[in-house]
Amino acid sequence: MLPIIFVMPMIQLLVLSFAATFEIKNTNLYIVDNDHSQLSRELTGKFRGSPFYTITGYSDDYKTAQQALELRKASQILIIPSHFERDLHEQDKAKVQVVTDAINGSAAALTSAYALSIIRDFNVKLLVETFPAVDLKDPIDVRYSFWYNPKLDYKTFMVPGILVLLVTLIGLFLSGMNVVREKEIGTIEQINVTPIHKYEFIAGKLIPFWIIALFELAFGLTLAKLVFNIPMVGSIGLIFGVASVYLIAIMGLGLFISTLADTQQQSMFLSWFFMVIFILMSGLFTPIDSMPEWAKTINIINPIHYFIPVMRNVMLKGSTFADISRHFWALIGYGFISISLAVWRYRKTS
Repeated sequence: MLPIIFVMPMIQLLVLSFAATFEIKNTNLYIVDNDHSQLSRELTGKFRGSPFYTITGYSDDYKTAQQALELRKASQILIIPSHFERDLHEQDKAKVQVVTDAINGSAAALTSAYALSIIRDFNVKLLVETFPAVDLKDPIDVRYSFWYNPKLDYKTFMVPGILVLLVTLIGLFLSGMNVVREKEIGTIEQINVTPIHKYEFIAGKLIPFWIIALFELAFGLTLAKLVFNIPMVGSIGLIFGVASVYLIAIMGLGLFISTLADTQQQSMFLSWFFMVIFILMSGLFTPIDSMPEWAKTINIINPIHYFIPVMRNVMLKGSTFADISRHFWALIGYGFISISLAVWRYRKTS
């Protein structure tokens, strides 16, 4: 249990915070330039200078580029046809083609938007150079102001959610292995003949890991501030207050699983089964609003779904208890049900 308690949370936070991102950078681009003109070189230079692209090859043959796309050596192809510069000078227009690997639909949409944006900027530059007297300013001047994450740093969005996973893993897996371990080593019979009540036994199994999980949360928050500079706009006391209730709910579920299983292996499988479903439906990686209605209904029984918004809103927006009260009372109800099931399921028989 010691590696699970001390090593796993640190690795989880440090690795996942950098790796779990939907930002699309260093897209492999293959360029097919059939014109070899000054303007075609300027256009490819814009792609080469973009932080979103890595040029993986040049060719005059589209079939070669297509093979690179099929072999996953390229994710996008820019095709500049012959007479590109001549058409621009003589006809005031020319065509280019962008071919995108759309196996990953969301990534393809982003990379296509990047490519179109670069081509649009190139087009505006040409218009300014060709027609300097033309006013190309938009009639409406739009200026953006990004609240709560002004630098649009994806780690600022992900780290609070990963902290929730950190305490969830500690709470669920350790409590899930607790009672069943007594069964495996044969000490459960000795405990059953003692005069303690069932709720006292459950409390004794829950409280130590509850304290450990809160300590892990404090450690994770410190690491998030020192390593990732994640702000703490709201009340840290509110976070620990909600976390205390959340951990009771999660550990109650783990203890209930532990009373059902006969071996630690069974307990780990059951805990992991629920954990995967809870994580994927929590809104950590995909928006809950994008899910179908039946998934939103099922998500009512997902405790992670309630705690992740609390962490993000309190840490980044400074939300108060009134803002997160609905999630808090939902966790209160979840905790009461899970602890009640654990106490009910534990059979104190000698």
